[in-house]
Amino acid sequence: MSTLSRSRASLSPAASERSTLPMGASGEPESPDDLKPLEPTREELLAHFFERFKFYTSLCLGTSAILAVFAFLFLIPFVVEPAIQTILAEFVPEAGICSVSEHVHAETLTNCTWASCREGCTTAHTKCHKIRVSLARTPFTDGAKVPTEWDETDLKFLINPEGCGYPPRVNCSEFARDYAGPKAPKIFPCYYSLTRPDLVVARYSWDSTIRGLVLALVLPTTVFIFSLSVLAYWHCHCCDRACNRRVHAESFASKEDSKLLCDLDDEPSDDVF
Repeated sequence: MSTLSRSRASLSPAASERSTLPMGASGEPESPDDLKPLEPTREELLAHFFERFKFYTSLCLGTSAILAVFAFLFLIPFVVEPAIQTILAEFVPEAGICSVSEHVHAETLTNCTWASCREGCTTAHTKCHKIRVSLARTPFTDGAKVPTEWDETDLKFLINPEGCGYPPRVNCSEFARDYAGPKAPKIFPCYYSLTRPDLVVARYSWDSTIRGLVLALVLPTTVFIFSLSVLAYWHCHCCDRACNRRVHAESFASKEDSKLLCDLDDEPSDDVF
């Protein structure tokens, strides 16, 4: 009889397993609904979105600040310095009358110490066009006659106040053909300088000069300051702390209370997390 009871106990493992379960627990597996992860709340989604937005915006602002610095350094020799030199030259706003007195197509560096036109403002050229003109300070009008007397002769004639530029805006071959070629007009409008009597240019615009100077100075500076200010507000804890301290201090009536608040902010916290 004892042998039969032991065999029944060995044939029913479920009973022994159920006996080892804690009180109130069930031996059946949990349903899939109970294993579902909790969905994030609306506040958590907004916080996550703001953190991602803050990261990518900070990356863009940092890149913009670096590019603004390089753009400003690049614009100094190409826009800022030529514009300042043009302003200091004080070209007349109304064009005078010019006529070519000499045209030389020179070669080698020693003969190209100056040029009426250069394609590229930072490189030396071994070939250049050197044009000199005679100037009459009489205002140029359509159908004007060739002056019998000239106010100045053998003046350097440049394509613009810088004497250089880049294609397609500046093409030295076309410039030489238009002003010193076989089909060039006998007289043409030109602008002379009041502070540099030996300088005459073919193209000049006060509005374009001022516009280029303002844009070259304002745009990179504005982008750099704005990007740096936003990055400092978001990521500089000292700035954030100062701003928050100012906001909290405004809610106190007296200066003593505000000073007490600042002293409490400076003391290290004793909380242990």
